[in-house]
Amino acid sequence: MTDAAPPARTGYEVIQDHLKTLDGSPGVYRMLDDQSRVLYVGKARNLRNRVSNYARPSAQHSRRIERMISETASMMFLTTRTETEALLLEQNLIKQLKPKFNVLLRDDKSFPNILVTDHPYPMIKKHRGAKKERGSYYGPFASAGAVNRVLSQLQKGFQLRNCSDSMFEARTRPCLQYQIKRCSGPCVGKISEAEYAKAVKDSQRFLSGKSTEIQETLAAQMAEASEAMEFERAAALRDRIRALTQVQTAQGINPQTVAEADIIALHMDSGQACVQVFFIRANQNWGNRDFYPRVGPDVGHAEVMEAFIGQFYDQKEPPRLLLLSHGIENDDLMCEALSEKLGRKVEISVPQRGEKAELMDSAVRNARESLARRMSESATQAKLLRGLAEAFALDAPPDRIEVYDNSHIQGTNAVGGMIVAGPDGFMKNQYRKFNIKGEELTPGDDFGMMKEVLNRRLKRLLKEDPDRSKGLWPDLMLIDGGAGQISAVAEIMAEHGVNDLPFVGVAKGVDRDAGKEEFYRPGARPFALRHNDPVLYFIQRLRDEAHRFAIGTHRAKRAKSNMKNPLDEISGVGGARKRALLAHFGSAKAVSRANLADLKAVDGVSESLAERIYAFFHENG
Repeated sequence: MTDAAPPARTGYEVIQDHLKTLDGSPGVYRMLDDQSRVLYVGKARNLRNRVSNYARPSAQHSRRIERMISETASMMFLTTRTETEALLLEQNLIKQLKPKFNVLLRDDKSFPNILVTDHPYPMIKKHRGAKKERGSYYGPFASAGAVNRVLSQLQKGFQLRNCSDSMFEARTRPCLQYQIKRCSGPCVGKISEAEYAKAVKDSQRFLSGKSTEIQETLAAQMAEASEAMEFERAAALRDRIRALTQVQTAQGINPQTVAEADIIALHMDSGQACVQVFFIRANQNWGNRDFYPRVGPDVGHAEVMEAFIGQFYDQKEPPRLLLLSHGIENDDLMCEALSEKLGRKVEISVPQRGEKAELMDSAVRNARESLARRMSESATQAKLLRGLAEAFALDAPPDRIEVYDNSHIQGTNAVGGMIVAGPDGFMKNQYRKFNIKGEELTPGDDFGMMKEVLNRRLKRLLKEDPDRSKGLWPDLMLIDGGAGQISAVAEIMAEHGVNDLPFVGVAKGVDRDAGKEEFYRPGARPFALRHNDPVLYFIQRLRDEAHRFAIGTHRAKRAKSNMKNPLDEISGVGGARKRALLAHFGSAKAVSRANLADLKAVDGVSESLAERIYAFFHENG
């Protein structure tokens, strides 16, 4: 009989061993558990001094840090040239690895901007992502809704085009935007290049904070037009002033002494936190967004604020000024890191008086109210999850629910949709779509489509999280359908050797009426919940969200396939020749019906290309 392997060492002893080989370099350290999962990522000006704080049992550590030390089985180190580099690397690693003992920013979406393109007749549009396209950018805005509202009013006020360059160049007559006075019709010469350039300049001045000057100028022009009895022009100027005024009214707060800043307010209660960010650009409020970082009960305001700033600006361009509700420990280091990122000086300040303090009071109030609403919703959600566990005989309330649905029209453009919900509600960054690829499927075979979706999902789970340690596996799967779908899912589960994953079919029931749903589980008789049971309403909401997502995905796929132009499939037909063909014949269908002589007559189409186009349509029917 062989002796059992000694248990893996953890805790202070492990950290002390690592301390023997460390020097005083700046860098980043990682604490790992006995399965090599990252527990914590930290930075240090002096790695030896920082790690030595964890190596002393006599030190006064918080309960969170004590737990972290007790689980530490090994450590990893990366040295850097400066502490600033260590700070940037630390925040990058936290976002990548998501250690369980770090403060973690969970919602990290990019923010939209307004782009005025670089073109003789620039277009104005919403832009999200890397700023690769040439032009002038204005933002960020807190949401797509805020951008859309501003764009709508700017189009009324300045009548700039919002069509693509290819559409602009192909127009032969004004579109609907011109008819409803949202575009000045530059595509067909309804406005000169000089006049259009002036409108573009005015819109850029407005977005740069010169709104009052522009409105005063327009008011003077309106008065002149009225005196000259040019009432139609006066009315148009009046409408432009109203449109621009609506933008300012919707913005609410428009500070006089703050030209460019992010106002970051933090409120914490009962181990939860809300960070409210207001975007101030060109003395205008361009919206606010709330965030709920993952924190522990013994984490302080300074630690949460510093972690939030580091992770929030990891992939975003910071403004010149950050106004904070609470100070951070390494404000000089953070300023240096952000200044290096922006290429110009960034300041961090905690306002105490004046307009900046009033703005901060408003932001803190918003954070406090947002957190109170979220905690109330979370309590309700927790109760519903307990009810769901009871209804479906689960061992515990589910932390991750995956709901599946399919959408198609007579088998065409078939897609599967997966939505995810948990204790904090819908987890939209976890939603997934599945383009149905099975060539052997009979069109409209819902069972076959569900089998394909679940087969691909389980393969991915087994590949990415085989030991179920990353939190990717669901605690419950809800399937849209009855006995047939459940049988198909059970077959796929058996093929992959997964026999402990609860799944339930949700069928519409008698007369397919909401409220009469029946639930199917493997090896059990179908059952229903009381028609007024809150858990039933919760399940209906989950199913409706999955249905909405699947239908939206299907519509987007169908629209994309409908917009495909057969000319794109012909070798040698690029953008210019495609526009020439469409301008000559009017549509792709007309091109397909044209004879060889007519194709040769198109400017830019050679004899060989004309023959290729003709052969394409006639050989392919």
